[in-house]
Amino acid sequence: MTATEPTEKILPSPDYVQSLARGLAVIRCFDHQNQRRTLSDVARATDLTRATARRFLLTLVELGYVATDGSAFWLTPRVLELGYSYLSSLSLPEVAQPHLEKLSHKVHESSSVSILDGADIVYVARVPVSRIMTVGITIGTRLPAYATSMGRVLLAGLPDDELDAYLEKLDIQRLTERTITARDELKAAILAVRADGICVLDQELEAGLRSMAAPIRNASGLTVAAVNISTPAARYSLEDLHSDLIPSLRVTATDIEQDLATVNR
Repeated sequence: MTATEPTEKILPSPDYVQSLARGLAVIRCFDHQNQRRTLSDVARATDLTRATARRFLLTLVELGYVATDGSAFWLTPRVLELGYSYLSSLSLPEVAQPHLEKLSHKVHESSSVSILDGADIVYVARVPVSRIMTVGITIGTRLPAYATSMGRVLLAGLPDDELDAYLEKLDIQRLTERTITARDELKAAILAVRADGICVLDQELEAGLRSMAAPIRNASGLTVAAVNISTPAARYSLEDLHSDLIPSLRVTATDIEQDLATVNR
């Protein structure tokens, strides 16, 4: 089965603009694992001819969304403008930011808020204290939900059928020697988070990194986001996380929930 067969069986609507769809596919083929791509890479990833991929890339270069050194291409910060309208329409980032600043000031660690988008989490608010990951985290950064503390909190908030569908389609990669890769074990870990209301992740995303996350719920009790603290593994034992950091994390989650309820009345 070729990559184009599923779309060939479904007739697009009369309003479907194929060139726009192809242009967006070119943008989406860049991610945290493929930050720089050659023309051939982009053509393969999008199932376009080299000539077509080249036209889209050079158009995006001219518009300022992509940069190139003549052999490789990469996204520029301007691409964040495409999602800014959506993010800025949410009350969540504005509500969460001062609470994250207060939390980070208190515990002297980086803190973030993210939402679930497909199989990834997307960072929508963040206060970095120090860079402790090899990948720089900014607003709009996407990471695999299964290997992040916020991701597991958000997955724990899904209905059972949606969680099962997610796990069935999931392509699990071993990111470190500690990453859970067995589906049944991963589901058990997510259900434990659902029961505990907290997730502590010990070096599954990146060696030397520990993080803990709590859910942010709306007035109906549905999990709409997650808040976390991340820290170098050498700084706290797992026991110290529970005594020194998690109480402050829970308070922050509750404070954000209360403010969200107020602005959404």
